[in-house]
Amino acid sequence: MDRSSEIADFLRSRRARITPDQAGLEQDGRARRVPGLRRDEVARLAGVSTEYYTRLEQGRAGTPSPQVVESLAHALQLDLAEREHLTDLLARPAPARRAPAAPQRVRPGLHLMLQTLEHVPAFILGRRTDVLAANRLARAVLTDFDALPVPQRNLARYYLLDPDARERVGDWAQVAAETVAMLRLEAGRHPHDRRLADLVGELTLRSPEFTTWWNDHRVLRRTHGTKHYHHPVVGDLHFSYESLQPPGDPDQTLCVYNAEPGSTTAEALRLLSSWTTPGPKEPTPSTDAR
Repeated sequence: MDRSSEIADFLRSRRARITPDQAGLEQDGRARRVPGLRRDEVARLAGVSTEYYTRLEQGRAGTPSPQVVESLAHALQLDLAEREHLTDLLARPAPARRAPAAPQRVRPGLHLMLQTLEHVPAFILGRRTDVLAANRLARAVLTDFDALPVPQRNLARYYLLDPDARERVGDWAQVAAETVAMLRLEAGRHPHDRRLADLVGELTLRSPEFTTWWNDHRVLRRTHGTKHYHHPVVGDLHFSYESLQPPGDPDQTLCVYNAEPGSTTAEALRLLSSWTTPGPKEPTPSTDAR
């Protein structure tokens, strides 16, 4: 990403969505040529000069202090994910890595946890929404990520490029747009991630909706919420999901899709689990039998 362009586009998009009334400003009688707040109004709300804010929005102000970043976040009414993204964008950029980042690994204890959560779908996301591991029900409810080539085991790629996802995922447009917002947050944290850039390029070329959502500059960190799926075998499934960061690796997220006990979803999962449970292996014939 071009850091200056990202800063400018993000700040412009955030101030464009806030009206003077929402910011608590009185109308000054001047004709408004831009939607939302002007630069001088943001500067006044943040307690900085208009000249400084203009240079900041143009990516020419260096690295602002945490106090200035917090003042800007307050003036622009940013949520927690947007504050995190602004901090990433305005931080001093780290030098680009010449060598690619090491592949992410899921430690044995987390693999065991996925097996323990055998009654609900659960999976582990890494950077770029890569699916690092998934239990049997997650593969049955979404798609069998284990059957895909490793580079294609990615949640954003599944939602945006797999035709089956549009039929299976309830509120597909909302879920897909939110996933793009998750990638935006990732791009701010890892601006030199070559694989992330390749993924964005692929989605830009192959997904008709991706560019519009990407240019919205929306950012999102999923924590909890609801999910709805249309499974071709067991019908509608409704979940309450929780997204947790395992201790020791901030770039991995454990996602668990919980079902209300006694609900139709819980019963459907029980049936789905029984249908997808591997049968007993036949004994290997001995040498004499062969």
